[in-house]
Amino acid sequence: MICQECNQRPAALHFTKIVNGEKTEVHLCEKCAQEKGEMFMFNGEAGLSFNNLLAGLLNIDPSFKQPSQSPFHQEEILQCQHCSMTFPQFLKVGRFGCARCYETFQDQLKPVIRRLHGGNWAHNGKIPKRIGGSIHLRKQIEELKHNLRESISREEFEQAASIRDEIRQLEKRLSASHEGGE
Repeated sequence: MICQECNQRPAALHFTKIVNGEKTEVHLCEKCAQEKGEMFMFNGEAGLSFNNLLAGLLNIDPSFKQPSQSPFHQEEILQCQHCSMTFPQFLKVGRFGCARCYETFQDQLKPVIRRLHGGNWAHNGKIPKRIGGSIHLRKQIEELKHNLRESISREEFEQAASIRDEIRQLEKRLSASHEGGE
């Protein structure tokens, strides 16, 4: 595909913008994108890095942060106790220094992951249908037990009773599937 601006170089950047259900596509080469200022992720650099793309999409660039209330107040920078990496270093490098960084920066990562995954925080994964019958039942039972606890805490006892009955039916199906050799 050729750049829509210069009609000379191959398009390396493809933008799709959807506003109020109206889709607009723009295909530009890197040079034209820099000249037009369309690439907010370049930040004056010659190439597009994944880290800049991620930081721009997630609004975690330091320029997006709100200023502190006092000019003398210095914000404490969170640092991993194991590898000494800071969150700004992660944003620059694009990967953590060790496995403990995920725990250290958990609060900073939650909004990033939610935004990337459409609001989801927990990973559910995929389970093959052939061998996952009992696993699906167990997951469904756990979810219903959680709903049961919520219903009881809200004192919705009729709803809790119907959820309890549903849990019992699923547990019978689960025990029958184990006896059947699954």
